[in-house]
Amino acid sequence: MNVSLTNQLEVFVQQKVATGMYNSASEVIREALRLMAEKDAEQALKLANLRADIKQAVDSVAAGQARVFDPDLLKAQARTR
Repeated sequence: MNVSLTNQLEVFVQQKVATGMYNSASEVIREALRLMAEKDAEQALKLANLRADIKQAVDSVAAGQARVFDPDLLKAQARTR
């Protein structure tokens, strides 16, 4: 596989290798891809949790368990505490 990088990214990779933390440009790219995969997985989990929360809210509304949000009432309750 061949990968083309912009000059800026190529310099970045070279700087990472120069620090001694990585032995080669390939190691830098593998680490970057691993981190990207982790980030994608975290985002997918957050999205799944958000969808589950939305479904729960929609189901609550459908079951008649929802209340109308009254910000003034919320403020009044907070002030009494």
